Amino acid sequence: MLAAFTGYEVISKVPVILHTPLMSGSNFIHGIVLVGTMVALGHAETTAQMWVGFIAVILAAGNAVGGYVVTERMLEMFKSSKGAK
Repeated sequence: MLAAFTGYEVISKVPVILHTPLMSGSNFIHGIVLVGTMVALGHAETTAQMWVGFIAVILAAGNAVGGYVVTERMLEMFKSSKGAK
């Protein structure tokens, strides 16, 4: 609860123009987490460790892909609509 409240307070004070670079930085971190989960899965020895590692890889990949999708949507908001006509 404290982390959620603190995160909300910190992000709410960031100017709108900085949200996209922050998302890009967090996507980089999610990519590192994905690599870490794949390394951990590679070192798994028991079936339970393999299942936990597999689930971690799936969740990390989903998180990274979702972050890139959101960043792409945010960048679309900044594009000019002059060429759309």
